[in-house]
Amino acid sequence: MTRVAILWHMHQPFYEDPATGEHILPWVRMHALKDYLGMVAILHDYPAVKLTFNLVPSLLVQLEAFAEDRARDRSLDLGLKPAELLDHRDGEFIVGNFFHAQRQRMIDPYPRYAELLAKRGDWPPAGGDPRSALERFTVEDLRDLQVWHKLAWLDPVYLEGDPRVSGLVAKGRAFSEDDKALLRRIELEILKRVIPEYKDAAARGQIEISTSPFYHPILPLLCDTNVYQPPHSGDAKPPHRFVHPEDASEQLARAVACHERLFGRRPVGLWPSEGSVSDAMVPLVARAGFTWMATDELILARTLGKFFSRDGHGHLEQPEHVYAPYVVSAGGARVACAFRDHVLSDLIGFTYAGWPSAAAAADFVSRLVEAGRRYRQRTGGGDALIPIILDGENAWEHFEGGGRPFLRALYERLSTESELQTVTMADACVAADRELPGIFPGSWIDASFSIWIEHRDDQQAWSQLAEAHVALDTSSADAPTVALAREEVLIAEGSDWFWWYGDEHSSAHDAEFDDLFRRHLRSVYSRLGQAIPDDLFVSNISTGRGAQAPRSEPLGLQSPTLDGEETSFLEWLGAVRIDAQDPAPAPGGTMHQGGRMSPRLTRLWVGLDRERLFVRLDAAQPIAEFLRDGREITLQFLEPSGVRFVVRLLQDRLTWSYWDRAAVGQPWVERPGGGARASAGSILELSIPFADLAGAPGQVLTFFTMLSDRNNRDVERHPAGRPAKVTVPDEGVHARGWRV
Repeated sequence: MTRVAILWHMHQPFYEDPATGEHILPWVRMHALKDYLGMVAILHDYPAVKLTFNLVPSLLVQLEAFAEDRARDRSLDLGLKPAELLDHRDGEFIVGNFFHAQRQRMIDPYPRYAELLAKRGDWPPAGGDPRSALERFTVEDLRDLQVWHKLAWLDPVYLEGDPRVSGLVAKGRAFSEDDKALLRRIELEILKRVIPEYKDAAARGQIEISTSPFYHPILPLLCDTNVYQPPHSGDAKPPHRFVHPEDASEQLARAVACHERLFGRRPVGLWPSEGSVSDAMVPLVARAGFTWMATDELILARTLGKFFSRDGHGHLEQPEHVYAPYVVSAGGARVACAFRDHVLSDLIGFTYAGWPSAAAAADFVSRLVEAGRRYRQRTGGGDALIPIILDGENAWEHFEGGGRPFLRALYERLSTESELQTVTMADACVAADRELPGIFPGSWIDASFSIWIEHRDDQQAWSQLAEAHVALDTSSADAPTVALAREEVLIAEGSDWFWWYGDEHSSAHDAEFDDLFRRHLRSVYSRLGQAIPDDLFVSNISTGRGAQAPRSEPLGLQSPTLDGEETSFLEWLGAVRIDAQDPAPAPGGTMHQGGRMSPRLTRLWVGLDRERLFVRLDAAQPIAEFLRDGREITLQFLEPSGVRFVVRLLQDRLTWSYWDRAAVGQPWVERPGGGARASAGSILELSIPFADLAGAPGQVLTFFTMLSDRNNRDVERHPAGRPAKVTVPDEGVHARGWRV
């Protein structure tokens, strides 16, 4: 009989910023509402079906926190905030982010949700201000959007069978604050059920729960980034080699401990993050107590030095090699390994969503039966093992009914098909007897690591991670401090940050992933009491959605009156205006409802004449009041490096000076303000001679504006992600291209 081992992989990266408690993106909570509970609860109706669920620890600990109502994200807070209390910043966030759902399956079926999307129109508005879209929304519209944003993500079982939920769906519009409160109670109810439902299914023997390294890193790259071989001999590798097998071991050990705490038993199975394997990670996996792991069929082909082909119907022509478990021996250790059928797995992930559910299930099961028959023919009567391994959450939003009709049709056929038997991965691998003296290094994608390390943005991130590790390893801080900094490094090792760098993948949240990665590394230095490298304040994204910052050209040279007031709107007319974005909460700070603080500095203006750089800062209150409270405002220059211009009040007198640093890690040395000028009143206006910065014609200057509190902590930095940029004009040239 053909054995079928289906593994559903459930994973989300660690979205929480440990320094603030904020979860930057809501996807743990949203997928828990729609996918995580229903995927295992449906098995009550199909007791003959046995499956494996791979639950990544970084997902589980976040699920646990949301279920206990001690985790927050901005979408959650703004979704619960009374609609009449939403300010324009709240409204812009809601209108911009509460339509993140698959349109055909999750928005269009609900007339009111579709109506609200049509009211919003393009986002961001083409050539317009987001406020113009927000102005079309009434308080009632925003409240309805708060409800539909969550309601459309609920598990299909709740949408169809829970009278509380079906009542909200039937109501459709004109929701009340009481309706929102009811929906929150249902949300918490679902969240609280998820982990116990998996534990119960494992206890009754219907599922196996496997795991991945705690924060989902690519283990072979942690062991040594030189395992990556560029496709061409001249291609670059990361400038700083990363070699930390001890981190790989810790990620595995933490995964085992988390699994045992939540499920009462140690895991025996491992889906290495992204199916990534190498000889170096095999002994680490074995020492952590795992008896099996899995990866892709292409890894097996490369290991065996063979080519696996398919016929015109997609059937594997060498089933005798793929449809069996192996034992990998490396580094004096042995671990069983199964190899996923890539084509069959991808049919579920990428093809069947457009098919009628019954037809898709029938096609899939017939392919399994045919694959088993071909294996028997090629092996003289042997029984095949067909591993099907894929993402268990992201595909379903493209399926009818959240994928439940397809899964029901599939499980019904698997329960009754006489030639097939579903098994857990542990049962599938227990009798592995084919030997592999080593394994080809690679992942489930093209048997390579390119996705996570090939692009220059990936390599920049790996170098930053390596440098942060050096800071950690050489720190003289006490053990508790080092432990906190180490946690940030382990989080930053996760694969997801690198997945979204480069050309291969892009999403609406590339900037958030990039920001959170760099935020974790900044926290390493801040926790250790070390200077934060300037490049960790600059986006790593050089391509795709986040690559191009807004670009403007000054209309002419400026000559503002430096009096700390907007003397005339004409004096800054030629300058470029940069509106401040919401700053992240300062390390150690707390979040208020809505998740983020409003920026104290609200607008930055940058201009120039032939000899000077002009900077103007607007704020939520008069700048002079800020400075009287002991705050400082700093222009932190990246080009030229090692230069700051600091403005503060001393004994109620405005002072300014330059601070220079010979190299990172060296002390800052003050020097007089030279020909610079500053004036603070309602606004702050600065004039800085290019000569004070050794700025020659044609030279590029880049800088951030920082606001520090009375304890000299950096609480805001603008612009977000990319510094302001200005080119010193040539003689006779009014202004040459600068940008932010």
